[in-house]
Amino acid sequence: MKALPHQAVHNRYVRIKDRLTEKSRRLWAGSEALELGYGGVRAVARATGLSPITIQKGMEELASPGAEDSASGRQRGPRGGRKTLTSKDPALADALDKLMEPRTGGDPMRPLRWSCKSTGQLARELTRQGHPVSADTVGRLLKAEGYSLQGNRKRFEGKQHPDRNAQFEYIADTVEAFQSRDCPAISVDTKKKELVGNYLNRGREWTPKGGPVEVEAYDFIDANLGKAIPYGIYDPAHNLGWVSVGTDHDTAQFAVKSIRRWWEEMGEWLYPGAKEIMIMADGGGSNGSRCRLWKKCLQDWADEEGLSILVCHFPPGTSKWNKIEHRMFCHITRNWRGRPLVSHEV
Repeated sequence: MKALPHQAVHNRYVRIKDRLTEKSRRLWAGSEALELGYGGVRAVARATGLSPITIQKGMEELASPGAEDSASGRQRGPRGGRKTLTSKDPALADALDKLMEPRTGGDPMRPLRWSCKSTGQLARELTRQGHPVSADTVGRLLKAEGYSLQGNRKRFEGKQHPDRNAQFEYIADTVEAFQSRDCPAISVDTKKKELVGNYLNRGREWTPKGGPVEVEAYDFIDANLGKAIPYGIYDPAHNLGWVSVGTDHDTAQFAVKSIRRWWEEMGEWLYPGAKEIMIMADGGGSNGSRCRLWKKCLQDWADEEGLSILVCHFPPGTSKWNKIEHRMFCHITRNWRGRPLVSHEV
C-alpha cells in the first residue's frame, strides 16, 4: 500500500533529523514542501512538527539561492535563540499567580483551575506592575499553569422528590391505556410570548450579502399590535398539532378555549366516538395544577360535551419532558427564525 505524503515525509525526516543543522533542516523541509506542491507546507509541518513559518522561510531561501546571509557559516548552539519572558523575568510567574489567586476557582491542588479575568486585563495589570507582557503570552503562561477557559456547570439539583419517577411511570401507563382505547392523549403548553411588529427575532436566514432585514432598535411593545401568545396542542399518536394565538394574556379561559377548538376542528375527526381525553401539562402557568379557574373551565366544557377529562401534570422542573416542547415548538421556532413577526398571521 502506498504511504500517504505526510507519512513518507515523516519516515524520511526520522532517518536524517539527527544529522541536520538548523539551516539544513529548514532547507530540507522547504524542499519537501515544494516537491509536494499545493498543501505541502501543511503536510510537512504535520509530518515533522516544524513550524509552517520555518518551512516557508526555507522555501524562500531555496527560491533565492544568491541571497546568502553574512552569518551563513554560523550555527546556533543548544538552547540558543531568544530567551523566554519567564527566564528574563523570574518574578513574572509569581506576579501572575498572585493576580489569579483572589478569583481562582477549583481546588489549587488539582491540575485544573480557572479564572474569570481576561488575558488582556491580566496583561495590562502585569505591565503596570513592571512586567511587560502581551495577552497571548499571558494565555500561554496560564495554560502552562493548568488554567483553562470554562463556563458554569449545572450540577446541583437539590433534593429529589421520592414520587417523581412514579409520576412519570403513571403518565406513561395512562397514555398507553388511552391510546389502546382509541382515545386522545394530548400534550399542551404555552410557548414564549412574542412581540408583534418589526422587531428583532433571533436566528439567521440566507439573504443577499449586505442586505439584512432591518428592524426596530428598541423592543417597546406596539400598542396596536400587542403580543402573540401561542398555545399549542400536540397529539403524539398522530404526530399532529394545533396552535391558537392569543393577543393579550395567557389565561385559563384561553387555554381551555384552545383545547376546545382543537377538539372541534381535529379531535372529533381523529377520534370518532371518543368520550375520554387525557391532557398532559406543566405544573404552572394557565394550565397549572393549582389554577382553580383552569379546572373549572375544563369541567364546564366536559359537562357541555359529555366528556371525561383526565389531567396529568409533570413534576416541577421537568417541563422539557413534555412532548410538545421538542416535537412541535422546536419546529415553530425554526420556521420563523431570523424574520420579524410583523402580524399575527405570520
